[in-house]
Amino acid sequence: MTDSIVSEHSGGVALITVDAPGSRNALTLDLSAQLAAAVGAAERDESVHAVVVTGTPPAFCAGADLSALAEAGEAGLRAIYKGFLAVARCTLPTIAAVGGAAVGAGLNLALAADVRLAGPRARFVARFLELGLHPGGGMTWMTQRLAGPQQAAAMTLFGQALDAEGAVRAGLALRVVDGDHDDLLAAARDLAHAAVTAPREVLIATKRSLRTTADLGRHSDAVDVEIAPQLASLASPEFAERLSLMRNRIRSRP
Repeated sequence: MTDSIVSEHSGGVALITVDAPGSRNALTLDLSAQLAAAVGAAERDESVHAVVVTGTPPAFCAGADLSALAEAGEAGLRAIYKGFLAVARCTLPTIAAVGGAAVGAGLNLALAADVRLAGPRARFVARFLELGLHPGGGMTWMTQRLAGPQQAAAMTLFGQALDAEGAVRAGLALRVVDGDHDDLLAAARDLAHAAVTAPREVLIATKRSLRTTADLGRHSDAVDVEIAPQLASLASPEFAERLSLMRNRIRSRP
């Protein structure tokens, strides 16, 4: 079978799968480019409100393809980064369904999502220094923001791997989903439901505000960031329709 990125758009969710089980879903230059293209296609599809990224079992993603890595200069490294950076920059809400090992660049792919759900066999492993390799792709930044400097140091400098429960305790995963890969994907779709039912423009604006306010130091600055998109949503026909439905439900209560 040919290694590929498999993308399925249904029920308001783009399910994007790294499908290269023979290499434990390691990212080649071609797969990384395909991944970036799949994310872009999801953003352009007006029916898609959320993106779920996963890997064909048993792994999530074993990292960058070692042959591509060994031959990479700066352009090659940035080409390897292209796929997971597309996830990181995605304007839509993103979920990583991590059912197995997420290693190196695969860890970056998991960390690039807004939320991570972990299957019972999930593992989060940096493994850069084990290869004599400096971390790349923003791994040190993402790990420190999500798990704090001490946990980032333990993973990056001392090679600490986290299992599913450990990732939840460290703040790298939202929760553990018991069961098989299908159960994990079902949980990801359930999590995406609120985004699927929300107005798409408001959803995108809300994610943009989350990114902007994360770096602000004062509550008042966040108020200023949020007020323009909130006013725009108040004037939208979607808000008027939903407000009317809610009022009717309230009136019909006994």
